[in-house]
Amino acid sequence: MTDTIDFDKLNGLVPAIVQDVGSGQVLMLGFMNREAYERTLQEKKVTFWSRTRQSIWQKGETSGNMLDLISIQTDCDNDALLIKARPAGPVCHTGKHTCFGEDASRENNNVLTRLYSTILQRKSAMPENSYTATLLKNGIPAIAQKVGEEAVETVVASLQENPQRIGEEAADLLYHLLVLLAAKDIAFDDVLQELKKRM
Repeated sequence: MTDTIDFDKLNGLVPAIVQDVGSGQVLMLGFMNREAYERTLQEKKVTFWSRTRQSIWQKGETSGNMLDLISIQTDCDNDALLIKARPAGPVCHTGKHTCFGEDASRENNNVLTRLYSTILQRKSAMPENSYTATLLKNGIPAIAQKVGEEAVETVVASLQENPQRIGEEAADLLYHLLVLLAAKDIAFDDVLQELKKRM
């Protein structure tokens, strides 16, 4: 596809819109030259051309919040790119998930996708002070046991009819379930697609 992209229209650059493959949320806009595009394809990490620094830069090279490439499409004129990626943490330099400052209600809708991205980041880095990393080090049997414990605690809370406690236990259950998915290398997107099929 490289030969079909019109890098000449903007003096060697094309705009690249990055979209979260899980939520569909637009994350950022960057620019690619031919080298950045080819490195993105080769390394499967989204890479741009910085117009201010006049150099290649890979998203997350300093923060660790990289964008794992899923797919690239061109528009009808072959002069813009749509990149679907899986973010490994916040994308914006402000610490927000997206550079477009979407409202809190939209961010809440994507909290599970963002949480799963953070879990994947912990799995990759395995920091010593991370509870998630400790769970992953303990292996599938320990994680599965935690999922079972949290499920039972959610049931017990529901029988006590305490709405706040039910919410707290349900949050614990969802978190540990996402850790289990990450440990088994199951994409959260696959679970969402299965839910969509059942709707």
